[in-house]
Amino acid sequence: MHRNRRAKIVATVGPASAAPEMLKQLFLAGVDTFRMNFSHGTQADHAKVHAAIRALEVEVGRPIGILQDLQGPKIRVGTIKDGKITVVTGETIRFVLEGQDGDKSAIPLRHPEIFEAVAPGQELLIDDGRIRVRVTGLGADHIDALVVNGGVISNRKGVNLPGTVLDLSPLTAKDRADLEFGLALGVDWVAMSFVQKPADMIEARAIIGKRAGLMAKIEKPSALQHIDDIIRLSDAIMVARGDLGVEIPHEDVPGRQKELIRACRLAAKPVIVATQMLESMVATPAPTRAEASDVATAIYDGADAVMLSAESASGQYPLEAVGMMDRIIRSTENHKLYRSIIQASALDEEHSPPHAVAAAAADVAEQIGAVAIVGFTSSGTTAARIARRRPALPIVTLTPDALVARQMALLWGAHSIQSEDINSYEEMVQLAATAVRREEFAKPGDLIVVVAGIPFGQSGSTNNLRVVRIKP
Repeated sequence: MHRNRRAKIVATVGPASAAPEMLKQLFLAGVDTFRMNFSHGTQADHAKVHAAIRALEVEVGRPIGILQDLQGPKIRVGTIKDGKITVVTGETIRFVLEGQDGDKSAIPLRHPEIFEAVAPGQELLIDDGRIRVRVTGLGADHIDALVVNGGVISNRKGVNLPGTVLDLSPLTAKDRADLEFGLALGVDWVAMSFVQKPADMIEARAIIGKRAGLMAKIEKPSALQHIDDIIRLSDAIMVARGDLGVEIPHEDVPGRQKELIRACRLAAKPVIVATQMLESMVATPAPTRAEASDVATAIYDGADAVMLSAESASGQYPLEAVGMMDRIIRSTENHKLYRSIIQASALDEEHSPPHAVAAAAADVAEQIGAVAIVGFTSSGTTAARIARRRPALPIVTLTPDALVARQMALLWGAHSIQSEDINSYEEMVQLAATAVRREEFAKPGDLIVVVAGIPFGQSGSTNNLRVVRIKP
């Protein structure tokens, strides 16, 4: 089976979707990669989901991606007397480093890194930005702040500091335990939360190595300031618009989304657009028109994948949400303006033989009326280089590595197949022709364009292009 679309769908697994039969229905409806959110559930819960997805993979005979999303450090206020307090615009409140059951004069905030980094004039956002305060003074163990936007502060509400870079590792003790657990299971991707700087990615890479793809979630303004280096050190990027939209002005989020997608395409790294895409489908069987437009915009921008969060994890209509996202993507990609918009965003690519060969493959395939491009890849790099051009025909990727095959389930346009190793030019041609016929991309007489690196099995050596006519 293969999808009749190029962009991919990522769906978060939760109580509404964790049952093996539901996972199967969601895959058949269009999910390409499943996200396990380690902010919720136990390791045992995630192990069951992982096993069910791997069993499903065997049943359907297709590589399925699994993304482990680590919780990251969560900055929260402590406990409040009577569970909540109301703060009023214009009044002054105090946060304290120690204590519990606080009131307006002593709201617990047990994060010494905040007290070390914050300065007068900077803002703290509480409860996803519903409450905004500005620092007016501070001591070793307290912060005084003016309430800019009032509201109710209740126990354990989150705190964001958009103007502050914290001396804080993105990997907590819980994250490190979860990461080792996920790598032992065999996840394909690891998403890092709360990335602030390139060093955060280096820290994670030292643990992960090549055991999984490393994905940076972009949700902090400081990450945007170092985005080129963060992309370079990552294998993929997630545009985490929920937290990002709390920390930067709402009106800046759409432009940032376009910038991030473009930067990832230029680097040939997959990019996911995430958060609140079909949010109303948590409780209703259909999205708003604005949500449908939001998904379509990400597709017009050239995103590799779009993601469902609560819609598939805890919503009442997970299957309908996946089906709706699938239909929006297909309708957008089939629209008469889609190709011209995608082509208008073509990028100045790196001038090197591997990049030139991949770009030429896309151009040649379209000019001769080929039905598919076949990319042999050991690391996924060849496929990513071809996908960067967003060609108007399928990209069939062949790799002997199961991890790479599953990671390609996140890459725009890629239909990934795990295949045996090849050792000769003749084997390459034969295997490519057999694969496209078996997967129903081509029939006798059709043309395909085959791209590979020679010597075979050497990562990043894309240097060979061949046009092949499928024999009877």
